[in-house]
Amino acid sequence: MEYKLLGSTKERLSELGIGTWQLSRNREENEKAINLALDSGVNFIDTAEIYGTENFVGKVIAGKRDLFIATKVWATHFRYEAVIKSCDKSLKNLGIRQIGLYQLHWPNSGISIKETMRAMEKLVYDGKIRYIGVSNFSKEELKSALEAMSKYDIVSNQVEYNIIQRVPEMNLIDYMKKEKITLLAYSPFAHGAIFRKRYRKLVGRIDLIGKNYGKTAGQMLLRWLMQKDIVIPLTKASNPQHMRENLAAADFNINQKDMKIMDGLTPMNSNAGLSRFKGLIGGYVRLRSALRF
Repeated sequence: MEYKLLGSTKERLSELGIGTWQLSRNREENEKAINLALDSGVNFIDTAEIYGTENFVGKVIAGKRDLFIATKVWATHFRYEAVIKSCDKSLKNLGIRQIGLYQLHWPNSGISIKETMRAMEKLVYDGKIRYIGVSNFSKEELKSALEAMSKYDIVSNQVEYNIIQRVPEMNLIDYMKKEKITLLAYSPFAHGAIFRKRYRKLVGRIDLIGKNYGKTAGQMLLRWLMQKDIVIPLTKASNPQHMRENLAAADFNINQKDMKIMDGLTPMNSNAGLSRFKGLIGGYVRLRSALRF
């Protein structure tokens, strides 16, 4: 397992992270998958207060050292006091004294980013969190968040990025490289859409390339992301079998010729399925706000 620096920090994260959104109901299998990853050198686990997996992650990591834990505050908790309260709850759920990376889960234009970042910086100052990150922020939203900072840096932006959702390549990634901000890529398989009938030809072409390396299309897709300069993909801890297959993406390299071929398989501005997903999330934000989650 190789490691990458987190943003402009000296923090070294495994080039593949563990995601815990929408895990299976079989917690025993989830735990086995996470432990398999940790035994293979993965040191980075990502969760969120709204995932409902913080307590589970806390149970799995209890007694383990040298792990980097990231979680997120939900968009309806961006008021100053709500951010502080959410962080305290997450610390309790996780059973840790300090959160490695605390992220704003989704942009919320209804609350001043300056107020939210003031709370985030207070959490760093108080030692409750180590680093500040954001999630699902566009280039413009990331710029506004950076301008709202008075003392600390934003070290990461977690966005959907995969072979069929490549909008981040249009202007976000170059900007993040310039600002030394890590891109945490969730849904490396596009919520499973990549393996459906619609993309059969695409996967077939990736399979052909993968045969040169003795790797599956899924492993090629993960490795394609892992070899991007500032990108760390997150893989779901569903079960040991899937985790074992995903971990195999860390033991080889795609040559530059094949990387270019894979780059050319889909257009840079491809965002298949993203609009619908964002619409669902937007509705979820409004619903949670109405319910005062």
